[in-house]
This record gives sequence, C-alpha cells and structure tokens, in this order.
Amino acid sequence: MSQFLFHLEALLRHRKNQERERQRELAAIAADMNQLQAELRGLNEMTTATLADLRENRLVGKLDVQFLAAHRRYILSVQRKSILIAQKMTLVQRQLDDARVKLMEAARQRKMMEKLREKRELEWVAQQNHREFLEADDIGTRLACAERNDVGEDAP
Repeated sequence: MSQFLFHLEALLRHRKNQERERQRELAAIAADMNQLQAELRGLNEMTTATLADLRENRLVGKLDVQFLAAHRRYILSVQRKSILIAQKMTLVQRQLDDARVKLMEAARQRKMMEKLREKRELEWVAQQNHREFLEADDIGTRLACAERNDVGEDAP
C-alpha cells in the first residue's frame, strides 16, 4: 500500500517555523516588558524606603535644610526616571500587542495548512479504500466467472 504524500509539506514546515519565530519574538518583547516593570518596581520601592527613612529619622529634631533639598532633588530625579520607564513601557506594550497579532496570524496560517493536509489525507484514504474495494470486487467477479466456467466444463 502506498503512503500519503502531502505536496505542500515544505510550506507547512515553513509556516510552523514562522510561528515559532513569532513566539520567540513575543517572548523577547515580553522579557523587555518584564525588565522595565522590574525597574519601575525597584524605583518605587526605593522611593518608598527613602521617604519612610526621611519621615522616621530626618524629620526629628534639628532639620537639615540642605539634606531636605538634596532629598527633594533625588525624589524628582527618580520620578523623571519612572516617567521615562513608563513611556518606554507604553512603546513596548504596543510592540507586544503587534507581536501577539503577528503570532495569531502565523498560527492561523499554520492551522489552515494543517487542515488542508488533513483534508487531503482523508481524500487520499477514501481513494485508497475505493481502489481496494474495486480490486476486491474485480477479484470476486473473476472468481465467480472462473467457478461458472469450471461448473460448465464439468457438466456432460
């Protein structure tokens, strides 16, 4: 019995490779987003810890105006960094959304090829079954004819 051969197998492999590439791209962008989120969390935690330290230790007794001014400049600097990171996160989020769309499209293209392959394979199996049926029918017909000829020759 012959084996099923899908003539677009190379295209199916190509579509699978494209989908894997889109998955890698999405993962890389997601890693960038995670890094930015970690940076932002770190800055927020540092700001919270610095403000807590200021409230607990620096606002008691004699106030150091220079320290307070330096602390204010530091907080403003951290806020600017946070804003820049948030802006980068917005851009990366757009890239992430685009990468998801591309991945969904690549998956859709691959699924289309897989469904076509399945359809062609089912058609091939049906053709094979039909051929086998015809061959079996032909053999049965030949045997029946041969038996009739044998019976006809045995009669006097």
